[in-house]
Amino acid sequence: MFSLRFWGVRGSIPCPGQSTLEFGGNTTCLEIRTDERLFIIDMGTGIKALGDSLVKTALKNSKLDINIFITHTHWDHIMGFPMFSPVFSPNAKIKIWGPVSYNGEPLSSIVSGQLSYKYWPVRLNELVAGMEFEELKETKVDLGGGLILTTKFLNHSITCLGYRFDYKGSSIVCAFDHEPYRNMFPSDPKDPAYNEAAAVSGEAAANEENEKIISFYKDADILVHDAQFLPKEFNKRLGWGHSSYDYAIEAALAANVKKLVFFHHEPNRTDSQLRKLEERYKMKLKGKKRLSVVMAKEGMKLKA
Repeated sequence: MFSLRFWGVRGSIPCPGQSTLEFGGNTTCLEIRTDERLFIIDMGTGIKALGDSLVKTALKNSKLDINIFITHTHWDHIMGFPMFSPVFSPNAKIKIWGPVSYNGEPLSSIVSGQLSYKYWPVRLNELVAGMEFEELKETKVDLGGGLILTTKFLNHSITCLGYRFDYKGSSIVCAFDHEPYRNMFPSDPKDPAYNEAAAVSGEAAANEENEKIISFYKDADILVHDAQFLPKEFNKRLGWGHSSYDYAIEAALAANVKKLVFFHHEPNRTDSQLRKLEERYKMKLKGKKRLSVVMAKEGMKLKA
């Protein structure tokens, strides 16, 4: 078995309410399972329900090793950690993996910063679960049992990692917060700041980085991809570090992905709007049998 389940699918901020009941209003968290092991990606508010479930089932009468991989430390991706029930169980051993900080601040310090009295009544040293932290750069890690992890830096406003899990010939890729690379130098010769050499070099550099991203996604069975914006929204929010639905499709097709899951939904996007977008993009891809698309939904389960 190699599967995933979605516990939180929103970006930026939780958005509970009548208009988000179908797809869910919790921020990013998903669970990946192999035959015998559990891995969690991100600690958004969706991790609370996941933790409660683990306490009632897996932790009830046995010990549990939990590996959590943080894509980056923006608030919406870590804010559920203080309410993750297994941290209060002596039978839980939790290892949190995440990217190195741009300013050298330890991962443990960033996560535990939420557990200071000005924000929260419980401190990190008061948690009874075994806690461990490990920082990651671009690398490949043998996680044992036939599971290989590959990491890739994404284009976001702080250091952000994409995660690729390969297991028994199948692969799941998570690219939660990513904006396609673009030429940062003026390309219009009429621009007063135009420099031909810089423009050519900038375009080549952007293309090279985008190709690296495609290689990272290559032949994935499931690609869970940032799709926060519509194209018209994306063009007004360059530099915010997110993708459009159209780019996610373009990248998935270029990488020969089998199933693309739209993820990190814009918090103001209603259930009705998400349903219509899902239908629109499924119709757009009708006939392209090598790629199917689906809108991430809390509780949804997929097999790789």
